[in-house]
Amino acid sequence: MAEEQRAIFDPKKSREQEYREATQGKAVRPRDASTLIIVRRDAAQPQVLMGQRHADHKFMPNKFVFPGGRVDRADSRVKPAQELREPVARRLLVRMRGKPSELRARALAMAAIRETFEETGLILGKPITALQKSKHPDWNEYFAQGVAPALGSLDFVARAITPPYRTRRFDTRFFIADAEAIQGDPAKVTGSGELQGLHWLTLDDARGLDLPNITRVVLDEIGERLALSTAAQRRRAVPFVHFRNGNAIRDAIAD
Repeated sequence: MAEEQRAIFDPKKSREQEYREATQGKAVRPRDASTLIIVRRDAAQPQVLMGQRHADHKFMPNKFVFPGGRVDRADSRVKPAQELREPVARRLLVRMRGKPSELRARALAMAAIRETFEETGLILGKPITALQKSKHPDWNEYFAQGVAPALGSLDFVARAITPPYRTRRFDTRFFIADAEAIQGDPAKVTGSGELQGLHWLTLDDARGLDLPNITRVVLDEIGERLALSTAAQRRRAVPFVHFRNGNAIRDAIAD
């Protein structure tokens, strides 16, 4: 299909127009996804954890990204040790596609924690005595560490929807958490191997990598946020990048 689309693409047309003509105007519906930006502050400059996607990945191959992935049905069934802070939950509901619900907002945050554990081995949560069980193997491995997700440690800092001309599309929420919320040593990064070369990087070092455009936007947003007080960070509007008529639109989600 991709080869057929390239064959009819006209460089004088926008990518949005090309895709619509190739697919009779049927854009792929974006799926909910989440990403987690973990920040370490134990060095001269803040550092974030990033890894490189494999070359054989169909979505963003070889690109350096934050840990994350799509929301699974099991994410809505996990009981947290700590709920989302009310302002975070409220902002997640703003312009949510379909029927907005607090359960879906919680699942977005859960997915960020689960995917981070799967891809990096890092555990964001609080110790519990009564272990949970799940039909999802990654959640069961997470629970085996004697913890449950602490959603209160997360802030919602960006949202982006993949352009309509992509064959795989995601409506991604970007969360941020301090490395102090990790159970254990944040330097001991392992994970599933889905992300190669996991490294803690300064924002300037991260900008020098092969990044998706939206990741550059989020890095700039994080840099501006980290220069503010905690109270000011939490008041700051959340950028929302999406597309209309083939053009990128940057809106803001605020209280």
